Amino acid sequence: AAALRAVWLAFFVLGLGTLLPWNFFMTATAYFTGRLRESSNGTAAVGAEPERSVLEAKFNNVMTLCAMTPLLVFTCLNSFLYARVPEGARVAGSLALILAVFLLTAVLVKVRLEPAAFFAVTALSVVVINSFGAVLQGSLFGMAGALPAAYTAPIMSGQGLAGTFAALAMICAIASGSSVEEASFGYFISACVVILVSILAYAALPKLVGPPVPARVSARVPARTPARLCSVA
Repeated sequence: AAALRAVWLAFFVLGLGTLLPWNFFMTATAYFTGRLRESSNGTAAVGAEPERSVLEAKFNNVMTLCAMTPLLVFTCLNSFLYARVPEGARVAGSLALILAVFLLTAVLVKVRLEPAAFFAVTALSVVVINSFGAVLQGSLFGMAGALPAAYTAPIMSGQGLAGTFAALAMICAIASGSSVEEASFGYFISACVVILVSILAYAALPKLVGPPVPARVSARVPARTPARLCSVA
């Protein structure tokens, strides 16, 4: 029973780790647009609301394009990657790259860049997060598909709760009176913590459910379900 609960919790954490970092990223939209509004000397405009810059005006549309295009492409490529890239590389590698992007994003809160350079780095970060997020999500549902149906639910529960956590974090930041930069730094560091916990949860899974069935075998024969997990089917 303890092993069953541990597997459920591991999949829940992995589900949370697929969407919570991106939700934190989107919660910090005011920070990103504020950085694009800054003058060349790096100080934010105060007083009357300044006229929106070209980069600030284009930010939402460009970020949507940078998010949705790789998400669509890599979702379609998941079946190709499943057969040719090991599961560990797809899951742990995706988490590690997303972690690196969020660490860079957190560092940039404290580092001043010209608006154009900041815009380019942010756009590239969005592409990387959504590309490997699509690979990660497809891989997780593939893993859960080799187990009883009950193990798909925690992934979806974690993803559903991700938006709630991000909203609560924003409410707490507003209630505490934190500046936009301080709140955004907290979002990015929190995302890094969630990703690290997700990596640990994935590392613990093989000890709980046994080694995964190789892709070339699972393509021809049904995946074997460990006996100790059958009771929840």
